[in-house]
Amino acid sequence: MRLAEGIVIDLEETFGVLKFSGQRRERFVQDEDGNRTDDVKERTYDLKSMKQGMMIQVSIPAEAGVKDFKYNQIVTLVDPVIDTVANANFNRVETSWYMKAKDLVIDTAPVKPQEKPNNNDKK
Repeated sequence: MRLAEGIVIDLEETFGVLKFSGQRRERFVQDEDGNRTDDVKERTYDLKSMKQGMMIQVSIPAEAGVKDFKYNQIVTLVDPVIDTVANANFNRVETSWYMKAKDLVIDTAPVKPQEKPNNNDKK
């Protein structure tokens, strides 16, 4: 199976509300000799996913700028894609998943209240 374009996801169905937690790391450009330069290639951020019930990480290109939102600020991803990388080790393969997006922005849409079960139907 070949995933040349990655896996495109439905943000609401997959992650629900996303809350900004902080920057995890920066990835730097390497020169021709494999040495790290001072140029940032991408930044990875931690986001709280309400549907997943855990922290997720997303990498954003450096061109999108530094994201320094308030803790727990509701955010949304621009064009997110999930992809894989595989490493062969002797007779087995280890696969890792990663998520990238073009940008990370503050969500300006009103937050939908979560539905509460109706307990008034008791007889």
